[in-house]
Amino acid sequence: MKMIIAIIKPFKLDDVREALTPLGVQGLTVTEVKGFGRQKGQTEIYRGAEYHVSFLPKVKIEVVVPSDLADQVIEAIAKSAHTGKIGDGKIFMLDIERAMRIRTGELDASAI
Repeated sequence: MKMIIAIIKPFKLDDVREALTPLGVQGLTVTEVKGFGRQKGQTEIYRGAEYHVSFLPKVKIEVVVPSDLADQVIEAIAKSAHTGKIGDGKIFMLDIERAMRIRTGELDASAI
């Protein structure tokens, strides 16, 4: 099993979710986060004063999938989250050794 973690622009969340559904992804976790990468934040004007925003709002998506589905999930996220502009985000893939559904006690693939 693999855990796919994607950091994307917030307005692309629905596009990503819609791209994952046909692949059989049944659940994902979404967290509102803030961060910066190469874009180093941005300058904004508020009430006539200019100030620098170091951390930009992003969305973190976490999904655990069978290993044979991981590449398709990464491709779907990349395609649906792409805008071609700086700050599109990152995707990470981690190995998952064990998963358990608390309610039923199911393990591994049957738990996801």
